[in-house]
Amino acid sequence: MRYFLELSYLGTPFSGWQKQPQARSVQGELEYAFSTLLRQKVELVGCGRTDAGVHASYYVAHLDVAEPLPENFLHRANRFLPPDIALHALLPVPDEMHARFSALERSYEYRIHCHKDPFLQNLSYHFPFCKDLAFAKLQQAGRLIMQYDAFYPFCKSNSDARHMKCQLHHISWERKPQTGQLRFSISANRFLRGMVRLIVGACLQAGLGKLSIEELQKALDEQTRLPQAWSVPARGLYLTDVIYPPIRKTDA
Repeated sequence: MRYFLELSYLGTPFSGWQKQPQARSVQGELEYAFSTLLRQKVELVGCGRTDAGVHASYYVAHLDVAEPLPENFLHRANRFLPPDIALHALLPVPDEMHARFSALERSYEYRIHCHKDPFLQNLSYHFPFCKDLAFAKLQQAGRLIMQYDAFYPFCKSNSDARHMKCQLHHISWERKPQTGQLRFSISANRFLRGMVRLIVGACLQAGLGKLSIEELQKALDEQTRLPQAWSVPARGLYLTDVIYPPIRKTDA
């Protein structure tokens, strides 16, 4: 029997979603908890790999078990898991539904605060040069990137991706003067490894005047690396949504 698991996690203490030898991961914590509580080996498949330090306000994984899960299983699992991980729902789904391959769209946010704040140090990226940013250039860079469907300039060099094609659905920059914060949002059918953090870095470079819109366009036209490519820190990045074909949701 297959279940979709909806959860959120603070990425700071983890090496990322995916299990790794000698490193703490979200997948590893969940599989240990589920296997212990159910007294059987449980493996989870996630909707994607998040890097070390990246957060998820909404994440989906699937698991297969021989028997329906007990009514109180979600409550028991939440009590067993560390406070950095919260489970929200367990949804029985058809066997052909896959947490990764059935996803139609994923959405990310990148959060930036302009004034030093100790309470945001692991939840947002402190960018002390906000006063030097041309916000219109951030938006212009975002609009330009939306026009393309291949993103070699925004893929980490050690990626195992078979192709660089992604269908972008949305890009926006939002400025919140009352809090001194910036927020970047992006949605697409898929993302390359490190893509969002490299796009944010390119937009910030454009906003500072260190990368011209013409240089950005040339790199996208020719599918070449950007001059002085910048991947912003992981702590500001959140996976915020994953969209699937309609599923009839029932209580687990």
